[in-house]
Amino acid sequence: MTEAKQKLGVLCSGRGTDLQSIMDAIDRGEVAAEIAVVLTDKPDAFALERAAKAGIKAVCVNRKQFDGRESFEQALVGQLQAAGVTLVVLAGFMRILTPYFVRQYAGRIMNIPSGPAAELPGGTCPSGRAGLWRQSQRLHRAFRR
Repeated sequence: MTEAKQKLGVLCSGRGTDLQSIMDAIDRGEVAAEIAVVLTDKPDAFALERAAKAGIKAVCVNRKQFDGRESFEQALVGQLQAAGVTLVVLAGFMRILTPYFVRQYAGRIMNIPSGPAAELPGGTCPSGRAGLWRQSQRLHRAFRR
């Protein structure tokens, strides 16, 4: 029996190196998935070019064009739903998502923190892994809602 492929919606904010790793793993047959859409929040994100070169739909949902987080996230969800996404992958997406977004894809969101923990936003903590710690705390809080 053939394993059903997940339809991924990959959210990126920058160069798209994690996106490239996902594309490569799919090409090697290591991941039973297809990338349905790549979304960025920055119009100059190189991830858009990576996706376009691979023939993957790529859309910038520029957060600066929205009045607030809710309307921005509604636009993200609209793009994901239109593409038939079954699993959202946060691949270096440098926005903290609200409970509204998380509820739309509850249990179907994967987070790949980008870069070394020290480079992630979020202040400091005793372990020296502040950004990663705070990012994971926010993500875990969002999933508990």
